[in-house]
Amino acid sequence: MSKDLMEIIAYSDNEYSGSGISNCTVQINPASYTHEHSISYNNTVSQGAPGTTLKFKGTAPEKISFDIYFDATGAVSTENLLDSQVPVDDQIQTFKDVCFTYNGDIHEPNYLIVSWGTLVFKCKLTSLSISYTFFQSDGTPLRAKLSVSFEEAVDAELISKEANNQSPDLTHLIEVKDGDTLPLICFRTYGDSSYYLDVAKYNNILNFRDITSGTKIYLPPIK
Repeated sequence: MSKDLMEIIAYSDNEYSGSGISNCTVQINPASYTHEHSISYNNTVSQGAPGTTLKFKGTAPEKISFDIYFDATGAVSTENLLDSQVPVDDQIQTFKDVCFTYNGDIHEPNYLIVSWGTLVFKCKLTSLSISYTFFQSDGTPLRAKLSVSFEEAVDAELISKEANNQSPDLTHLIEVKDGDTLPLICFRTYGDSSYYLDVAKYNNILNFRDITSGTKIYLPPIK
């Protein structure tokens, strides 16, 4: 298998640990791909307001999309899972087994890492469109184009770490570290240490002066 070819690796959870449960290497690399980023805003206009004020709502999961080709004419010489000597329908089934098919062990399709060059994208397949473009005289497909889209799929704790969000308008889950006190944590998050009683009540903490390192607590929105 060439290291230059795009590889898609399947995992059973969004921690993406180990070497994966199955994989698929494309036969021909995409000519290009689209990597989509988007931000959502609330833009509700109050009655009588002269205009709209955008308020940040959240960052949507990133998306990638591209086309890949499977060929069984023998014109493409490869040694990977999608070999050109394998019928196109079988090549497509290999791809679907990794990316599309329901995994009964996790009750959903597999989690995936799409890896190609500098692109390492943790995701799930969200759409698959197959166009057959070349046939034998009996109608057997010899070439197909797969248009595929994937959406980012990472666990909530990783999203929180990457965002490093300190806004008092959002709920945060943090882990208490050595030297932390509840007032100090509240000061870092809200800019005001006096909210420690509210946070203690929210987390059912009876003794806020004695919080063990490693304890995870929620910091709720404070109005």
